[in-house]
Amino acid sequence: MTVHGTCDPRFSQVAEEFEANLARRGEVGASVCVIVDDEVVVDLYGGQATPGRDWAQDTIGHVWSCTKGATSLCAHLLASRGELDLDAPVVRYWPEYGVHGKGGTLVRHLLCHQAGLPVLREPLPPGGFYDWKLMADRLAGQEPFWEPGTRHGYHALTFGFLVGEVVRRVSGRSLGTFFREEVAEPLGLEFWLGLPEEQEGRVAPTIPADPPPAPPSFYVKAFGDPASMSALVLAHEGGYMRPGESDSRAAHAAEIGAVGAITNARGLAGLYRPLSLGGGGLVSGEHLALMSLIASAGTDAVLLAPTHFSLGFAKSVDNRHLPAPDSEGVLLSETAFGHPGMGGSVGFCDPAARLAFGYTMNKQGSGLGVNPRGQALVDATYRALGYRQAYGGIWYEIP
Repeated sequence: MTVHGTCDPRFSQVAEEFEANLARRGEVGASVCVIVDDEVVVDLYGGQATPGRDWAQDTIGHVWSCTKGATSLCAHLLASRGELDLDAPVVRYWPEYGVHGKGGTLVRHLLCHQAGLPVLREPLPPGGFYDWKLMADRLAGQEPFWEPGTRHGYHALTFGFLVGEVVRRVSGRSLGTFFREEVAEPLGLEFWLGLPEEQEGRVAPTIPADPPPAPPSFYVKAFGDPASMSALVLAHEGGYMRPGESDSRAAHAAEIGAVGAITNARGLAGLYRPLSLGGGGLVSGEHLALMSLIASAGTDAVLLAPTHFSLGFAKSVDNRHLPAPDSEGVLLSETAFGHPGMGGSVGFCDPAARLAFGYTMNKQGSGLGVNPRGQALVDATYRALGYRQAYGGIWYEIP
């Protein structure tokens, strides 16, 4: 398949891996963008968006949980301005949230997946996942699955409503509107939380992953214990996880702050570009350092594999010692933070390397992290920057 775009010769390894993804690793259509020291050094795209339609420079797609990085940035923007205290109780901003023992939940607990509300206890009506008020009211009135702050479990579908409702209460604007006005438009990003209908023709629909030889532990638990939190992620979502539904017009139009963003690699890398440069006017340098610190780590109560989170972002985690496909993690440097999306997309920044990175694709992988296609691009980027990979998968700059 033909690869288009530009690549600085210093990063030729990234282009080689991108071509290998399309030729040998099952990639269908994809884009990758690398920005170093505010210079776009890689901007490549290729493959097919749909059968018979090439992936073009302006093709966009669903990036799933990469969305959480955008939502988290909105909260941090408010915090850096002094309008939101991350160590304050959620009830300071959202009074209805304090029932059923949640009065002591802090805003930081929402960001690092310690809130105890990873799933809804009761089913949603069809399409209920697109109803912001319904979702916020359900979560505010629900009893947590654990005492907030005592453990962490991935809030796969609820994260955006929890953090986003705080953003809405503080700013007076919906999450999608706040993101558009304060982040996407000022940065010139083609990145939407709530896609305008006139952009639909550019979307490359998601192609589900091929069934893996052995399913991840998350899915084993989900299908073996219908009452488990893992199972409820897939059962109490109003039909959103059914094949094809996430690419419906209703899904694209909704402001889904956990998993609903539509963009491409340039959009993801552009989101992290200011953060790679010390904050770039979005947040202070002091606050940027806080965004990178690990806030929760260990075996995830929902995903059942190790995860590492800062306040709203994923950190490097090496799960290669686990049986496949639980072995997928995301291997970055100690200073990097960002977020992967289901199927393998990823966006992140590394302030120490002055690096911003984005990768998106339409054909999903079957694991729960960044699969070998995306990780190969990340690895090639770090190698080109003069980094080496040490024990634990962490990338370190070669002195």
